[in-house]
Amino acid sequence: MPQNENNIIEMHGITKRFPGVLANENINFSVSCGEIHALLGENGAGKSTLMNILSGLYKPDEGDIFVKGKRIQIGSPRHAIEAGIGMVHQHFRLVENFSVAENITLGMSTPRFRLDMTAIEDEVATLSKKYGLQLDPRAEIWQLSVGEQQRVEIVKMLYRGADVLILDEPTAVLTPQEARELFATLDRMKATGRSIIFITHKLDEVMHVADRVTVLRGGRVAATVNKKDVTSRQLASLMVGKEHSATLPEKDSLHSEPVLTLSGVTAYGDRGTIALDGVSLQVRAGEILGIAGVAGNGQRELTEVITGLRRTHSGTISLHGQNITNKTPLEIIDSGVSYVPEDRYGTGMAPNLSIVDNIILKSYRSPVMSKGPFIDYDAAKRHAKELVERFQVKTAGIHSAARLLSGGNAQKLLLGREISSDPKLLVAAYPTRGLDIGAAEAIRSILVNQRNQGVAILLISEDLDELIRLSDRIAIMFAGKIMGTLNRDEWNIEHIGLLMAGVLDVQDEEALT
Repeated sequence: MPQNENNIIEMHGITKRFPGVLANENINFSVSCGEIHALLGENGAGKSTLMNILSGLYKPDEGDIFVKGKRIQIGSPRHAIEAGIGMVHQHFRLVENFSVAENITLGMSTPRFRLDMTAIEDEVATLSKKYGLQLDPRAEIWQLSVGEQQRVEIVKMLYRGADVLILDEPTAVLTPQEARELFATLDRMKATGRSIIFITHKLDEVMHVADRVTVLRGGRVAATVNKKDVTSRQLASLMVGKEHSATLPEKDSLHSEPVLTLSGVTAYGDRGTIALDGVSLQVRAGEILGIAGVAGNGQRELTEVITGLRRTHSGTISLHGQNITNKTPLEIIDSGVSYVPEDRYGTGMAPNLSIVDNIILKSYRSPVMSKGPFIDYDAAKRHAKELVERFQVKTAGIHSAARLLSGGNAQKLLLGREISSDPKLLVAAYPTRGLDIGAAEAIRSILVNQRNQGVAILLISEDLDELIRLSDRIAIMFAGKIMGTLNRDEWNIEHIGLLMAGVLDVQDEEALT
């Protein structure tokens, strides 16, 4: 029976097993009415499994779930929504060819016979504006950035009346100002009696917004504490079993020749409007150039024109002085460009293929990996084993499907594959998004090591702390333009945040010239 009448959710003795894996072991977890409860833990700690049980995607092998004091069986996401529980997943559940409004109403039982899409679009626009999650209800999902798609998922749950909202990394695509606005939104939700389970790997967010914190480690509850009773260092220690030590790059930047040069690059987005507006920048050997900006301001299009996935309308792109403008992706790969895309499963990997197949996706044509017209799978397996060991990828075996990897291990595999080609330029888009502290630090260490070996790195991230830690210079994008490029001695989080919001006054212009 439930132990506290103030709890809207209680999970008692939850255990979940998969073949060879004990994902959750005897977990007790509760959420009170009007509470923001942070859920922390490394990748593979059992957070997603536990929340998938609560949201109806999995059924527990053992244990009970109580909602508002009543024991219930949650057999599907529909049952969860009917019980007032909605989850915004890290990997979105959206239909790409449907509009925002169509995705938000998809699967709802009402209205039954006729949809008034104009009225629904007005409701979606009003709701998204109310919570500071601006969306075009008529836009199709394939036209949206990852950040905008995340907003669709949040609005979808709000539209369906979720009393308990599970948010997985909701601030990953926000500026500091927007994150503060979201926290204010969560406070308003809390004041109206809504409960929020806030999954994040940013400890400063936990310390800012949470009321209580539950830490999972190895499928068990390491601790449930009141936020006011702990420090971020103590939480990090609970997560990883030891105190976290940051890896920082050297302070001095290298003065070398440019590897990548963009001059006046203009490109159109998926909607036919200008996505890149006269972009000029340089990335030098042994340098990390960070790109700061809110999702949807041209970052995706920037990576795509560099890697040959999108055509440049005007301007030039050169690599070591050689023009690669509008070359094919294969030609650009062969010229020495590696790419870690923001969508690691949709673009970076083939999730249903094995780890071996994913590792040789770009190299199977090489003489090392082929015997005439056939792939040399003995060589491929040796290469896969070497990469798995070198980058410490935790896997059931190199023949297992890539989709079975945790987020951190999938990202290490993807980054390892791209680095193994000894690139001149590495384009990395949001490489630590959704990863826990340990996995994120492993990825950052790999990037810093590549930088120190002379690789030019273009790093796109919306985590300003990460950019400031890793970058030699930071360029800020807004509405497809470079608002300014700052050296280390010019960095200020509030200043960068204003540039990300498009604010550039006379004093700023003087500082950036």
